[in-house]
Amino acid sequence: MHAYRSHTCADLTKDNVGETVRLSGWVHRIRDHGGILFIDLRDHYGTTQVLCDPDSPVFAQVEKVRAEWCIRIDGTVKARAPELVNAKLPTGEVEVFVRDLEVLGQAQELPLMVFGEQEYPEETRLKYRYLDLRRETMQRNMVLRSDVVASVRQRMWGKGFKEFQTPIITASSPEGARDFLVPSRLHPGKFYALPQAPQQFKQLIMVSGYDKYFQIAPCFRDEDPRADRSPTDFYQLDMEMSFVTQQDVFDTISPVIAGVFEEFGGGKAVDDPASWPQIPYKDAALKYGTDKPDLRNPIEMQDVSEHFRGSGFAIFAKLLEQDGTEIRAIPAPTGGSRKFCDRMNSWAQKEGLPGMGYIFWRDQGEGMEAAGPLAKNIGPERTEAIRQQLGLGVGDAAFFLGGKPASFQKVAGRARDVLGHELGLIDENRFAFAWIVDFPIYEKDEETGEIDFEHNPFSMPQGGMDALQGDPLAVKGFQYDLACNGYELVSGAIRNHKPEVMLKAFEIAGYGEDEVKNRFGALYNAFHYGAPPHGGCAAGIDRIVMLLAGTSNIREVIMFPMNQRAEDLMMNAPSDPSTDQLMELSLRVIPQE
Repeated sequence: MHAYRSHTCADLTKDNVGETVRLSGWVHRIRDHGGILFIDLRDHYGTTQVLCDPDSPVFAQVEKVRAEWCIRIDGTVKARAPELVNAKLPTGEVEVFVRDLEVLGQAQELPLMVFGEQEYPEETRLKYRYLDLRRETMQRNMVLRSDVVASVRQRMWGKGFKEFQTPIITASSPEGARDFLVPSRLHPGKFYALPQAPQQFKQLIMVSGYDKYFQIAPCFRDEDPRADRSPTDFYQLDMEMSFVTQQDVFDTISPVIAGVFEEFGGGKAVDDPASWPQIPYKDAALKYGTDKPDLRNPIEMQDVSEHFRGSGFAIFAKLLEQDGTEIRAIPAPTGGSRKFCDRMNSWAQKEGLPGMGYIFWRDQGEGMEAAGPLAKNIGPERTEAIRQQLGLGVGDAAFFLGGKPASFQKVAGRARDVLGHELGLIDENRFAFAWIVDFPIYEKDEETGEIDFEHNPFSMPQGGMDALQGDPLAVKGFQYDLACNGYELVSGAIRNHKPEVMLKAFEIAGYGEDEVKNRFGALYNAFHYGAPPHGGCAAGIDRIVMLLAGTSNIREVIMFPMNQRAEDLMMNAPSDPSTDQLMELSLRVIPQE
């Protein structure tokens, strides 16, 4: 017999009754029923009930066993009485009578219990992650992650892609976040960078003549943490293709993403990828207040400025006299009560706004009446025009925000999400995808007036060089994101592969020719040697698994994540370097005041 097990803790059935077996695993739970000890023995695959009574030669040893001890048992498989069968377990028709026991690893008093899925502070869970990972939900999440990655690989291979690995130690590259720098011992005073993404390398692979590339790539960004973003590193499905248009990229990656969600989505609906809408960035900002809209929510915001221009509501009327301002309405079907409207107004105040104006429509017996402070100020004619524009009726409401869109857009988007959830409008049994397209390449800093890249700096402008001759803020790129249920899952672009267009694009953002050649020399030089048109995208593995696991915290699907202060509490990172390490790297740490 094998030294540790003849079967896993998920294998035994009625067919094994009478056999002598060997199992190894962890003591999940112990129960004492009148001198008979029952142990739920757990391994990675499942759970088997084992029992021991005073007739067992190792009864005294079994009495000493405690939760989460790692043990090996030998015993005889017995059938459970019909009334004691546990239908929830694959092994629930049998139990094993213990005849021999070996303790493989004792456990001290536990800082968190594995049995029972109790709630613990995240700091405790991350410090003792190896215990946290034993819990059923975490085991399930990590297996899901492994299966998703395997499925993605199979699907990409099936589409003719080849998997290549790109360097982890490389040069700094602007990808929209801060680099993690790595000091060079051999070149004192110089630094490598951990790649924010394999961006330049995958483009160089296309220039090298490899038509379809992908990898499951680790990426490193020194970012402020969020619930849906790791503050240090993450993994993405990175892909690139030659001789393709934007639509070709969509047609390639959409079935891969849809297939993964159909396979692991637990039966939730996934629309045919051919029907996924393509929404211009400008429209997404207006209708949803975000470039990653949750389309399970049917609410669409609208510009209602004309109904308030010159109206009796002085706050909005005066606001609209300023350039670049507008009033947006957020429809709230079934939200038409003063109590609900006041509650949403309080929510807005907690978000840092003075409040949200509102109108709600109610039945007064002889007809419909518009109620609320705004309705009284602007009068029935304007109120009715707003109702008709928004398609609302009795029992419905609308909320209003005004100003320059950049100042209230994000809050409006959050209000739309809150309304959708509060009013029960979200279709929880669906994954709703949408491509967001026509992103602006540039943005202006409101304080300095300087122009910089809004998104990926390596994207091809729509219109090429001609588009770069006019207003930079009007230039759109062949850039695109795939949103699902309020999260950005995929981001990509058709790349700028012409050196003269590349120089001009960077020049507008304040990068001189020498700086471009210095920082992106390999890419710039390669474009002089027959670069093909190419494009691609990257899909966030962590976020995909997070959605499939039904959690909103990305740390629930990462094996060993950092906490929200970018600390690894288990490994004690970041840590202080030794004096010898600093000397070897020609570095000195300046104490922080």
